[in-house]
Amino acid sequence: MAIQKRLIISAALSGLLLTAAFPNVGWAFLAWIGMVPILVALQRSELGSGFRLGYLAGLVHFLSLTYWIAHAIATYGGLPWLLAIPILFLLTAYLALFPALFLWILKLSSPGPTVSMVLAPSLWVGLEYLRSVFLTGFPWELLGYSQYRFLSLIQSADIFGVYGISFLLVAANTALALSLCALAKRPWFGRPVPLHKAGLALGAVVLVMMGFLLYGRGRIDTIDQQIARAPHVTVGIIQGNVPQDIKWDKAFAKQTLSRYLGLSQALSPRPDLIVWPETAVPFYFPYDAEFSLELVRGIKTIGTDFIIGSPSVTVLEPDKTLQYHNSVFLISGEGEIVDRYDKSHLVPFGEYVPLRRWLPFLGTIVAQVGDFAAGQPGHVLPWRGHKVGPLICFEMIFPHMSRAQVRNGAKVLVNVTNDAWYGRSSAPHQHFSMAVLRAVENRRALVRSANTGISGFIDPVGRIGKTSDLFVEATLSQPVALLSGLTPYVRWGDFFAWACLVAVSYTHLRAHETTASISYAV
Repeated sequence: MAIQKRLIISAALSGLLLTAAFPNVGWAFLAWIGMVPILVALQRSELGSGFRLGYLAGLVHFLSLTYWIAHAIATYGGLPWLLAIPILFLLTAYLALFPALFLWILKLSSPGPTVSMVLAPSLWVGLEYLRSVFLTGFPWELLGYSQYRFLSLIQSADIFGVYGISFLLVAANTALALSLCALAKRPWFGRPVPLHKAGLALGAVVLVMMGFLLYGRGRIDTIDQQIARAPHVTVGIIQGNVPQDIKWDKAFAKQTLSRYLGLSQALSPRPDLIVWPETAVPFYFPYDAEFSLELVRGIKTIGTDFIIGSPSVTVLEPDKTLQYHNSVFLISGEGEIVDRYDKSHLVPFGEYVPLRRWLPFLGTIVAQVGDFAAGQPGHVLPWRGHKVGPLICFEMIFPHMSRAQVRNGAKVLVNVTNDAWYGRSSAPHQHFSMAVLRAVENRRALVRSANTGISGFIDPVGRIGKTSDLFVEATLSQPVALLSGLTPYVRWGDFFAWACLVAVSYTHLRAHETTASISYAV
């Protein structure tokens, strides 16, 4: 019973340590050690309890990481807390399967110290990738994102994506767990751990980390030179800070529009492009004629180009069916609509109801769910001889979406969002942290406009420029470099994650062969 209690404490501790590595706590160093308690505890567990320990660690981690989901559902989604909390638990119960599978497969493979240094980080990355794509994906705060402020380390994301950072972190945790077992003279999956093997594991991690850091320093210098030579444009960001509970109240529509136009007019000197957040205008532009005309008149008065978030509607022929989109419009200083991007990765149960045909009752239960149609992935907006890659809300957390836009010629990425749903929780800070990796992976400046914050600028090496506070009106303006060229990550995509999946299959088989050989010899 005492052993079982210690195992449970270790699992819960790992879950909390991993969460504390992310904003708002933001103790990024904990990501280097957060998995050690559960990896050591795994050595004293049975096969089945390994899965349960991983599941417990996952529940603790994801509940403490994404607790804000219940707040968003209850406060703005129109559901009572008695339903919002079970929905949060349902989501985290699904997410917890991934760390549970991680520990279960490790226990099933029972790898030796050397094989563990390959299998553990490869398995973790492979499961992160599956979490990113399975059931439309939810890659919120993968482990590598915790290091978003460690600029020299994250530069390798232009080759490996965020998965390369996750790999290094898990390798470090594994090496430390091996070292603790060696010092305590405890077996590692039933095998003794010589001190020299633990030392070699730590040494390998240090060498790889040094390689990442040396590469990072070199890339920062190279990209800085490219930024200095590149053409620059000045971009303005407007943060309107419109409360979510009045955002769609028609009585406040005129006031909201006046607020955004007034803040835009106040920008001085006048930027080349002004960006408003997701659904900044609380009407269907240009379908609602009265408000749309007022918006166009305001833009003409200001006389610069705008990217504006707005819901839109398309009349489909021949039966005049209406199709709704969550969109951004590029509008010239003359008031002409240049182009439109429709959000292509919609939020399940937020912007549409999955399987509505088979589950019609969901539309009644979740009354605030939108009924949007998806747009074309990878679409870019042509602007003054350049191309802009727009990402609406959580599209920014999916690396393949910005990659597709950069491959289609985008020289700058623009993320518009409305994080008012999350209140003053850690969610807006977490959301912003992931944008840093998009800038590094693609070597593009990223401009982020949020209704209530955090708005700001990120340069192509991941430096965070001017930013806004939460829940204040704000105007920001900053020169932005327009880089071109394709990084290895943009060209090859998630090859590293796929390589990790292949490595898992190979090392899993090798581990089983080794185990079988030992059993035969005995």
